[in-house]
Amino acid sequence: MCSRSGRYVIAFNGEIYNFQELRHDLEHRGQSFRGGSDTEVLLAAFEEWGLVTTLQRAAGMFAIALWDRERRELTLARDRFGEKPLYYGTLNGVFYFGSELKSFRAHPKWSADVDRTALCSYLELKYVPGPLSIYNGISKLPPGGYLTISDFSNPGTPQQYWSLFGCIRTGIESRDKLRDEEAIEQFDALLTGAVRRQMIADVPLGAFLSGGIDSSTIVSIMQAGSSRPIRTFTIGFHEDRYNEAPHAREVADFLGTDHTELFVTADDARALIPEIPRIWDEPFGDSSQLPTLLVAKLARQHVTVALSGDGGDELLAGYRRYRKAQALEERRRRLPTMLRTLLGSGSRSIADFLEPFSARSALRFSLAGDFLSAATSADLYRSLNNDWRAGRALKAVLGAASRAEPVLDLPKNAEFIDWMQAYDTRYYLPDDILVKVDRATMAVSLESRAPLLDHKLVEFAWRLPLRCKQNPGGDKWILRETLRRYIPQFNFVRRKQGFGLPVAEWLRGPLRPWAEELLSGERIRAEGFLNAELIQKAWRTHLAGEVSMSSQLWTVLMFQAWLGDQRRETEGEKSVGVPQSTPSASLSERHTRTVSPG
Repeated sequence: MCSRSGRYVIAFNGEIYNFQELRHDLEHRGQSFRGGSDTEVLLAAFEEWGLVTTLQRAAGMFAIALWDRERRELTLARDRFGEKPLYYGTLNGVFYFGSELKSFRAHPKWSADVDRTALCSYLELKYVPGPLSIYNGISKLPPGGYLTISDFSNPGTPQQYWSLFGCIRTGIESRDKLRDEEAIEQFDALLTGAVRRQMIADVPLGAFLSGGIDSSTIVSIMQAGSSRPIRTFTIGFHEDRYNEAPHAREVADFLGTDHTELFVTADDARALIPEIPRIWDEPFGDSSQLPTLLVAKLARQHVTVALSGDGGDELLAGYRRYRKAQALEERRRRLPTMLRTLLGSGSRSIADFLEPFSARSALRFSLAGDFLSAATSADLYRSLNNDWRAGRALKAVLGAASRAEPVLDLPKNAEFIDWMQAYDTRYYLPDDILVKVDRATMAVSLESRAPLLDHKLVEFAWRLPLRCKQNPGGDKWILRETLRRYIPQFNFVRRKQGFGLPVAEWLRGPLRPWAEELLSGERIRAEGFLNAELIQKAWRTHLAGEVSMSSQLWTVLMFQAWLGDQRRETEGEKSVGVPQSTPSASLSERHTRTVSPG
């Protein structure tokens, strides 16, 4: 779209939730509008207030490319938390930018090598951490960042219009001494405002509902502000340990939502595997991508926009691994440094000795070695999130090392829990959680919105006392107390199930032929990226059943599938077969319309 003066041209992916407020301010300053879109408001704001002020005032999720015809400059900008993707880089005299890497591959001059540093980091983390991409020479624009380019052979360094670490530092240094009820009241008001803004849509709207605290709170606020039942959607599994559908149904029944469940079998999920490289566009190893894609497909049959509870665990310290890391850190600090070093080295030696005899025992000693050898609390937390233990990923990728871990700029009075939240909000959230949701929903033309990532709410949450996040009453305490206002009699203190699939069993069963072809030692050696002996050893260990290596192997399989997809694009190679199924015969959809009392 062109601006009214003709100076600016914009390409824009996303939504500006407060565009009506911005429009009102612009109209008071003499601006007039031809239509009712947020894109037109953005263009008028850029002309009236300039680039940085407009980005700072905009609340939303977005990737923006803005061309200034007068100055012959291109500006790229991305939302504060990285909900929308934006890649860029110069290769072979061509400057590329876009939301999808596959668009670059369509260019006749495109030629890029796999970045082995990015690949090594991917094997450790299950995602490619920004600003890296899987390709040498192509970067991700950081969340909250913008880049203005006049010399396309040298794009320069991105700047920040909003800083997560600045928000965190300010919050920690000025933590509010609010009474509990005051904190709950303010949190509820901010979250309600964010939900109401994100419910504005001229298309059918609904919500994902897992039955957990995050999504249940979002749906409760949506239903409280709606005169008709909200459409809610849940994926169910026949395996009890993966199935959250009963919890979601309880919430839906109480609130009176128009609820739809889809029970999924292994065949349904496996049928999606060939789509993964095309949809996620670069290697992505979080296996919850499959149920996420399934629930997105389900919701899109009925609505065009769906609100989610994404961001709650990072915002309010909800991950179980936080408490585990804190407990381990307390034990680590009790041991003298020299004793920890000796015990860590000894544990790893024992692990190496036991590996030929007992994979389970070897893994236990290896984990103990990681814990004891951690030099800092940060090293301890990173070791808990490393899929290839004891630095083995460094051996898995030939001729590469993983990216050096970034230093988080936090104040001296920051607690360990602050560090873990900050790390996950900056890296795990944008590069795993939001990538998973964005690619799955965009693949089916569904727009997902995350009210818990409203930046005003995030800024407030970082000012909260730690007791409002973790306390004996449970994690995410303030969100639980907010939810009690809407569903007072429900007990939400239950073990978090996550959004997983029985991948370990599938790899030993119906997915085994597909996996064995992708993990073939001959194939891996010919490709030249991974250590075939290490991967084959992990595969044999998994098949033996003593220890599950499914998480590590799935990460490798997703890289192998992605690599094969790239090759097929250029060479027309036949696709690696996945056991086929008939999804339509096995899907069981339950649709219940419930009406709240009165």
